[in-house]
Amino acid sequence: MEQLTDLKAILHSKRANIYYLEKCRVMQKDGRVLYLTEAKEQNYYWNIPIANTTVILLGTGTSITQAAMRMLASAGVLVGFCGGGSSPLFSGSEIEWLTPQSEYRPTEYVQSWLGFWFDEAKRLNVAKTFQQARVGYLQRIWEKDRDLKAENFLAADLEISSALTGYTAQVQSALKVGDLLQREALLTKQLYRYAAKATQLGDFVREREATDLANGFLNHGNYLAYGLAATTLWVLGIPHGFAVMHGKTRRGALVFDVADLIKDAIVLPWAFISAKEKATEQEFRQQILQKFTEHKALDFMFEQVKQQAMRDDWA
Repeated sequence: MEQLTDLKAILHSKRANIYYLEKCRVMQKDGRVLYLTEAKEQNYYWNIPIANTTVILLGTGTSITQAAMRMLASAGVLVGFCGGGSSPLFSGSEIEWLTPQSEYRPTEYVQSWLGFWFDEAKRLNVAKTFQQARVGYLQRIWEKDRDLKAENFLAADLEISSALTGYTAQVQSALKVGDLLQREALLTKQLYRYAAKATQLGDFVREREATDLANGFLNHGNYLAYGLAATTLWVLGIPHGFAVMHGKTRRGALVFDVADLIKDAIVLPWAFISAKEKATEQEFRQQILQKFTEHKALDFMFEQVKQQAMRDDWA
């Protein structure tokens, strides 16, 4: 069996894999974590490279053994039970993860985070910084991603550039978190409208329970982003409940805050593009994971959370 030190050779911020599994059994066999799928005449085993995996989402018809959970925990892989297509987790009202138990994660980040968190003005400043980073990331990705440009997602487009410029100014002038949430909702509607027009999907309406492809892919991609965000926070030792924007009463709200850093830049456009192409869920998932890796989404989340946890301008 691999040694614990071997399993952690790849930093979480550099890991490439997120798995969504359904109708299979996850188990440990010969020192490896595998998932078993049953066919009419033969069963098939597939290896999961746990040292290079951040999250495993277990969908409908799945089970997992205690031995597999032990190995996943030793490699620092987060596990979540979810509905079909990777959403929702607990009806979408909570973000619940089976997190590995480790007493040796860093403490400086949670200590610094709590150092500002109880001050409402400082929390608001961090929320504003996250929103500005979100806009900057979207602009960078849309400017350099040739695939997005080919699909008419253009950062230089007047409609997008003016929306982002206006939102950045509104973020700066916000006096409370409620103002940020309202303005974020308006920006998101503008982005949906732009994406629907670019992909010729007509009058799109965002409804999480809707059955059309675009809404389904948005749900699916968002939960993959939540997996990356949950991993980032677990590795840095910051509890998911200490949110800066989405509300102190939601236990997983900080996961939403961190996932928002990359959702608009990657998940949103590809949900619409995949819907236009009538892609399967698996094809969409592979596209999103490829773009997460290509644009170093996990690295970006780690960088932003660490910067805010350790910022030294509070004096």
